[in-house]
Amino acid sequence: MKKIAVITMARNDEMFLNKWISYYGSIFGEENLYVYLDGFDQQAPAKAGKANIIKCERIDGNVVGAEKRRLSHLSKMAAEHLKKYDLVIGCDADEFLVVDPALGVGLDEYLSAVKIDYCLSGLGLDVGQDLNTEREIDPSKPYLMQRGKAYLSSRYTKPVIVAKPGLWGSGFHRYKGHNFHIDPNLYLFHFGCFDNAMLEARFSDKDRMAAGWGRHIRKRFRTIRYCTEIKPKGEGAMRAARIIQTILRPIYSLNKPSMGCLKWVVNIPERFKNIL
Repeated sequence: MKKIAVITMARNDEMFLNKWISYYGSIFGEENLYVYLDGFDQQAPAKAGKANIIKCERIDGNVVGAEKRRLSHLSKMAAEHLKKYDLVIGCDADEFLVVDPALGVGLDEYLSAVKIDYCLSGLGLDVGQDLNTEREIDPSKPYLMQRGKAYLSSRYTKPVIVAKPGLWGSGFHRYKGHNFHIDPNLYLFHFGCFDNAMLEARFSDKDRMAAGWGRHIRKRFRTIRYCTEIKPKGEGAMRAARIIQTILRPIYSLNKPSMGCLKWVVNIPERFKNIL
């Protein structure tokens, strides 16, 4: 079995951090989780357990510059961890890497068997809320028991698994200097857009708005609109999306995936419902 660490950085995100620690800790062991808190004013999440909680000097300023500095710091931390770990998974607190339950193996087992030269991606599933049928999220219950649709956004097909030191681009969206490879059995579930009330609450956060997060948060409402208005496709669309994202690349960044102009929403298969 490979030795695997999981890292993230967060600020004012306790709900997701508790979920993040619970999920990854149950797979890799809480002692192999590293949570970097953005600011000395931050408190450790209530369910931190044995996870390594490290407070850092606040990375403030405009969202673009701050995000670059955040990922630069996490890339340096990943490089340090790779001195004693075989792999490092880096992702935001609202992102969860999942191996297809149909395989009947754990994520740790699966990653131990896969050859990774530099980095590896799962297919991005941006979980949304169908405002016609789904209520406000209850954090105490499994998320995917309350949400049934996801937008196939190439933004969340990210190289979150790395085997060698390098530099992540903003938001973990690319590993600079290396191509991305989408594993056929891995999925990255993103929950940052899965609740309309939560997004509206973030608009009331004056610190986020002052740092330029308004446009970024407004974009997230699109996922909810798509999951409410677009007729969902079946599982075959996920297989097709892997092919599309492997072939299509934006001109400005040839090592990032793209869905072109396609806006596909899928029903999340039932076998994932009890995982998150």
